[in-house]
Amino acid sequence: MSVATVHTLVPGQPAVSALAVKGDRIVALAAHRADLDPLAGPDTVVIDRPGAVVLPAFDDTHTHLVLAASSAADVPVHLAGDIPEFVELIRERARQTPPGQWIRSTANWQEINLAERRFPTADELDAATVDHPVLVMRGGHNIVVNHRALELAGIDEHTPDPVGGKIGRADDGRLDGWLQDNACTPVLRLQPSPSVADRIEGFRCATGDYADHGIGVVRDCMVSLADLDVLRQASEQGALRVRVRALIATAMMTRADDVDALLDEMEQWRYRADPWLSVWGVKFLFDGGIEAAATREPYACDPSFFGHLTWDPAELLEAMDRVLRRGWRIGTHAYGDRSVETLLDLYAALLDRHPGLPPHMLVLEHGGFADDGLRSRAVELGIPVTIQHPLLHDTARIEDTYWGPERVDALFPARQWIDQGALVTAGSDYPVGHYGAMHSVWGMVTRQTVTGVRGAEHAITVDEAIRLHTVNAAALTGEAALRGSLTVGRLADLTVWDVDPTTATIDELRDLLPVHTVVGGRVVTG
Repeated sequence: MSVATVHTLVPGQPAVSALAVKGDRIVALAAHRADLDPLAGPDTVVIDRPGAVVLPAFDDTHTHLVLAASSAADVPVHLAGDIPEFVELIRERARQTPPGQWIRSTANWQEINLAERRFPTADELDAATVDHPVLVMRGGHNIVVNHRALELAGIDEHTPDPVGGKIGRADDGRLDGWLQDNACTPVLRLQPSPSVADRIEGFRCATGDYADHGIGVVRDCMVSLADLDVLRQASEQGALRVRVRALIATAMMTRADDVDALLDEMEQWRYRADPWLSVWGVKFLFDGGIEAAATREPYACDPSFFGHLTWDPAELLEAMDRVLRRGWRIGTHAYGDRSVETLLDLYAALLDRHPGLPPHMLVLEHGGFADDGLRSRAVELGIPVTIQHPLLHDTARIEDTYWGPERVDALFPARQWIDQGALVTAGSDYPVGHYGAMHSVWGMVTRQTVTGVRGAEHAITVDEAIRLHTVNAAALTGEAALRGSLTVGRLADLTVWDVDPTTATIDELRDLLPVHTVVGGRVVTG
């Protein structure tokens, strides 16, 4: 490969403009292509782009590939501008679907972006169809269903809110179809499984799209063991275009005993050698999303509401202790400052119980409202954090409604995390935020959102943002000796750009796409 510049991200390495790959590894770097010509053979593929630059492939360290893959055949409600259009899309699908079968939507939409700025109701979904149970996904914490789905799930006006969840009700007490966090469980358990062939094709399409956007590795933070088995088959069939690092979800669990069976089933994955697919560890959810993050101060829209924790802290401590005793890492969703504070207490207790724990075994996912004191404590404990500016970009308007502008401005303070010495990595949190290497970099550099610039004092440089997705990301996954930078012996995971992201204008950066993404020496896109 011959280009203008190879940004190796290795400190002190001389400038190079050519590299050679054999198999899945980088075997040589050189200042000029001619220096590598002796390595070329009759079957050598040469990429010669004199004006291009090369960077390592990017990691999305907190995303949901499984949701992206499963949404390929779902109703694309994210295209609707208002609730009548939303309902009509579901009605169209109902016309093509045998009665009794479930109809499900995509999840990457926000109600605040609909003209009515609210969720559709069960009554409105009934107007689309009463012959099918309807499940409208919205991100990873909320669903809306019609009355047929509520009936099948056994949810009625007398059903109490579960611990760590909420059942939506109208002013007259009737169910409005909205279910949040643990209240979603009865519906989600009823979902039919698509064929393995369809799921593998979904992974082929979704991983190809991630690669198109410069992503070479995804850290999927909500994978079930059933999902993992399909991912294994996809990997064996060569259907994965990016590497997958899976966090096995404890969704629907609220007791430490529930985790034991999960850990037993994970054992078969402990020593599996597949560079494309591996298990990173276990994922816990400790509070809700935008609508229910556990906060110290009340919500701007409801002075009596402080969000909720989805686990009893003492029970969660015991569950996490069992995970560590089995040797697995832990990533925990904590968004509100109250949940971050309580989680750091739990992590401190775990570190006391497990002296000498290897680094990066306990990770803070999001840490949305992590103020100076919480950041300092995380750094002192050696806890890495994953942040997701695309989430803030896409949801700032609705977050203003729930938390008020001042708290939204303070979300994901990348500048302060870095300056205080944390290991910080970056991602998208798709389907809540849109994935894309340079979309994320642009966001962290500009602090732009759908409501304009938010918290400009938290912005970082392009070079820093790139490192969050490369060098830092590989450190988080425990693969710093294999990926994240470009040098001889490391995996040939790289991206080729016709415009140098490190010198591009801000306008160029936002939608910049690579001309090639290479993973393991394979040109997977472009």
